Amino acid sequence: MRELYLSSSLYSGAASARAASLEAPRGTEAGIFGQGSSPGGSLAWHALSVKHQHERAIEAALIQKGFEAYSPVVRSRRQWSDRTKEIELPLFAGYVFCRFEYEAKARVIATPAVSRAVEFGGMPAVVPDSEIAAVRAVVDSKQLMRPWPHLKPGDRVRVEKGPLRGVEGVLLREKDAVELIVSVELLQRSVAVQVDALSVVPLGGALRS
Repeated sequence: MRELYLSSSLYSGAASARAASLEAPRGTEAGIFGQGSSPGGSLAWHALSVKHQHERAIEAALIQKGFEAYSPVVRSRRQWSDRTKEIELPLFAGYVFCRFEYEAKARVIATPAVSRAVEFGGMPAVVPDSEIAAVRAVVDSKQLMRPWPHLKPGDRVRVEKGPLRGVEGVLLREKDAVELIVSVELLQRSVAVQVDALSVVPLGGALRS
């Protein structure tokens, strides 16, 4: 079986109608380490390193403090000796996304079980709005998905039809299924979601076989 790999920048031209509500003030799309990571910068998404298995509790605590927080989950079946149970697991174990200004960093870090903000050059690194929007679109689509090791840059595809229309990512052929790999570059973490092979178009050249 041939496998098709394309790079996963996750920058989507029109990600989804759901992404509209996530659009940040001008300046947050300057790059992963853009204006949102500097004093006086714009409100931006950041990644927080948190205590294992505390992701959802931390998300709730940050929301209670008035911050916008996001801890995406994936449903997984676990088999015990006497039963099978479907449980929710964090999609990016050990991390929670939070939207805040630089001046609010101390309040965010003071949240119990939060270790630190992922930083670059001593400043909280910015996660582009487009990457958060793409992850939300994947989770909200209710399609079969699973965590995926981060992939190196290659060719890209964009979904043209269905609930993931506008999302760009890596196309992977896994056995008889076609999956789209979308990533959060800052964390070097990715997620794979099943898509219709006829719903994607190549970006930046032909697909590699």
